Amino acid sequence: MRFSGRVLFSLALIAIAAYAIVSARQWPLKASLFPLVTGIPLLVLATAQLIADLLGKAESAKGPALDLEFSAEVPPDVARHRTAAIFAWIAGFILLVLLLGFPLAVPVFVFAYLALQGGADWWLTLTLTAVAWGFFHGLFERLLHLPFEAGWVQTWLGL
Repeated sequence: MRFSGRVLFSLALIAIAAYAIVSARQWPLKASLFPLVTGIPLLVLATAQLIADLLGKAESAKGPALDLEFSAEVPPDVARHRTAAIFAWIAGFILLVLLLGFPLAVPVFVFAYLALQGGADWWLTLTLTAVAWGFFHGLFERLLHLPFEAGWVQTWLGL
């Protein structure tokens, strides 16, 4: 039986999942749905990982250690530019949610990303934007009846 950092990490995940499950059982169904849906699989998988770590034999490397550099073909300046672009898109989405609220931010973001960054043609961009809006609206607003806060623009306009 081996006791390592992996075992401690698995134990921590089990404790977090168990706490989330026990706490969420006292909440109303809508409030407890997310912690239960994520906590139960986490508890099962972390327990399986703990058993594998405790009962499994030690891993032995037969080859060289894994190099964490995924590609040496991308120059560092290109990688920095791509990383900055990703963070800019994430910040833009957060700003859209703040200004417009989630129900409007999702289709606007999908449209902008596909049109500006993805280089998709207009029919594909419009179709995927409509699908994203329909999925978001159907799931969160129609099926789950989740209320979303209005964005700053709607608040300023009194909508």
